[in-house]
Amino acid sequence: MTENKEKMVSVYAEANPNPESMKFVMNVQMLPDGQSVDYPNLESAMESPLAQELFNFDYVSRVFIASNFVTVTKNTDLEWVKIIPELRTFLKSYVEAGGPIFNEGFSAAKAQPADAGNGETSAEDAEISKKVIDLLENYVRPAVEQDGGNITFKSYNDGVVTVHLQGSCSGCPSATVTLKAGIENLLKRMVPEVKEVVADGVTI
Repeated sequence: MTENKEKMVSVYAEANPNPESMKFVMNVQMLPDGQSVDYPNLESAMESPLAQELFNFDYVSRVFIASNFVTVTKNTDLEWVKIIPELRTFLKSYVEAGGPIFNEGFSAAKAQPADAGNGETSAEDAEISKKVIDLLENYVRPAVEQDGGNITFKSYNDGVVTVHLQGSCSGCPSATVTLKAGIENLLKRMVPEVKEVVADGVTI
């Protein structure tokens, strides 16, 4: 159906800690390493034809696209064993046919939540924010990506670090445990000024 025949796409499904999400890993690069976008609903996915197509499946409630994988979150009692073959076949066919992942001119950087606070930051807070961002980028994000999600820094204020959770991490039952027992402990140990880590929009 298209000239892209030489590019044979392989897709495999990988479970993650969120039982409602599944990570579909492909042998194609969709975004540069370290970049990702999170679409919590169809309205937010206007810049991604691939995400819009996925939302056409009535059981898809969230789509997260990273360098070489797509994480799909479902909103149904249907078991993954019934859904995976359909989604795998769709992704393989769509990418092999050269279907667009994003609209022309799309920038993942613009689609991300800002990596900074609200602008009125002291030099000391800016230095602490930089340390926190470095730790999140180098130690936390790679592990979170393995689970089909992403974490981004939102702000630092008076000892409290606020982060965004995306993809499979959003709505994951174990996300708050990871946040408190894992990420918060790491940041407190490495940056003594940090007293607490909270996720934007997530209640503990």
